[in-house]
Amino acid sequence: MRDWAVKRRERTRHLIELGGLVIKAGLVDLVDDDRATLYGAFLAVADRLHGEDRQKALALWQRKGKRAFEAESDQRDR
Repeated sequence: MRDWAVKRRERTRHLIELGGLVIKAGLVDLVDDDRATLYGAFLAVADRLHGEDRQKALALWQRKGKRAFEAESDQRDR
């Protein structure tokens, strides 16, 4: 397979996985699939990450995400 095709597939898979996280977090349902609202929320997150609270926000969100993944994994293992 050509290099560009491999890169395109990798990018497509990455985008699908990110979209899955948006759905998994319940955001699509919470905003009735309003893409302008989702985009605005993402821009607000990006603004926060450009601010002084960057490290604090990243640490908080990472802990919360890890706990959610672990809880989901525990539920599947039962």
